[in-house]
Amino acid sequence: MNLERIEVQFDGPVARIWLNRPSARNAFDGLMVTELRKTLFDLRTVDTVRVVVLGGRGASFLREAQALADLFFTVYESPKPVVARVHGAALGGGAGLVAASDIPVAALGTQFGFTEVRLGILPAVISPYVIGKIGESAARELFVTGERFEAVRALEIGLVRAAVPEADLDAAVEGRVQELLKAGPRAVAEAKALIREVAFRRVEDVQRYTVERIAEVRASPEGQEGMRAFLEKRKPYWVP
Repeated sequence: MNLERIEVQFDGPVARIWLNRPSARNAFDGLMVTELRKTLFDLRTVDTVRVVVLGGRGASFLREAQALADLFFTVYESPKPVVARVHGAALGGGAGLVAASDIPVAALGTQFGFTEVRLGILPAVISPYVIGKIGESAARELFVTGERFEAVRALEIGLVRAAVPEADLDAAVEGRVQELLKAGPRAVAEAKALIREVAFRRVEDVQRYTVERIAEVRASPEGQEGMRAFLEKRKPYWVP
């Protein structure tokens, strides 16, 4: 597929996807949505890729966007962990894309905002991902004011996992990537599925499911390799 709106780089087990429309501050259009969603779908079946990093070329990660439900769900349910490299601005749908990713890392000074109400519309499509990250209390304030806030506040409310000086952003992202590569690829995918299944449900409703999942994964080749490596005091085969 000839890509016009995004750029994909492969760095060993890491796929780096760059939103590449800097002249429009990486605002989504139909072509970018199509390219990004197809690329994420295609990467699901690339066994050599274990981590996906999302970033933006130019001055901003992503400004206002007409968010599409399928795209955000594709990011959210990706079996590969998605690390978001966020700088400049992530407003509206851009902030939603941050929320849909697994580990967002932001540069200090980055501007965030759920600005839809200031356009007379709603942050509806992104709301499941955002509320899952920041909770109802923060959403009640930020959804209804549409105000902008910086990376330190985003860290405080749980929208991002780290806020670092922009000069340290790439190193911080790489640190997260290296930690992810220490984990078994299947275990990572199963852990993401586990979170989606048990979040916000009662313990008694998921007890059987959790027992079945750990039994199956423990007996898998990857689970057996991990236990052998631990007992033999060596690294499992998936660690670079």
